[in-house]
Amino acid sequence: MEQQYSGTALVTGASSGIGAATARMLARQGWRVICAARRADRLAEQVRALGSGAIALTLDISDATSVDTLLERLPDDWKTIDVLINSAGHDVGGRHRFDIGSMAEWAKTIETNAIGTMRVTHAVVPGMLNRARGHIVNIGSTSSVNAYAGGAAYVASKFALSGFTKSILADYRGKGVRVTHILAGLTRTNFVESRLRGDRLGADEFYGTFPVTLKPDDIARTILFAIEQPPHVTIAEMLVIPAS
Repeated sequence: MEQQYSGTALVTGASSGIGAATARMLARQGWRVICAARRADRLAEQVRALGSGAIALTLDISDATSVDTLLERLPDDWKTIDVLINSAGHDVGGRHRFDIGSMAEWAKTIETNAIGTMRVTHAVVPGMLNRARGHIVNIGSTSSVNAYAGGAAYVASKFALSGFTKSILADYRGKGVRVTHILAGLTRTNFVESRLRGDRLGADEFYGTFPVTLKPDDIARTILFAIEQPPHVTIAEMLVIPAS
């Protein structure tokens, strides 16, 4: 008997961290999962672990051509996307005072975290509107509401994501497309290691200064909670922070 799935979800940033944890959790809960990220090798490993209910999509959300061809590069029976989870993002070169940091790197952060998310959403949402059914989940941060020194570009990108999410929530009210913003607190992933250009020891030292950090699965559970609500319920925003 052919397996029945809950639907099809596209997860960006699915090769590591929150994106990878979300893809795994969705697959366990009976969703077909399109795992999208830049690194094909990591995607292949992830998809092998998830089995026949997952496929890989090489996607650079900061590249307009990569995003514009997203749907046409999917198999026909995977083009109907019920849930979009925008998890891809970075802070490479972050944690520097604004004038000391690299303007080129600040721009790349904005290009990925804010504009990249908008690009992917713009590519996927027309199908949801045509079907009058869909759910967009944007993975934000407590930096979406709280600024800190050394985070000019990252904070700006997350403030932008917050405004974008609120705006499309208003755009799609009554049209069958739900929108959720997850404001994730400090979550231990490879995010800081990437920010520090591969310095794993530096990343461990950073996380070690906090008494408690979240795990990627913690955020994945909140995403699952939001998308499993009945159609008339929208979890518009959820703040998730460590217990202490």
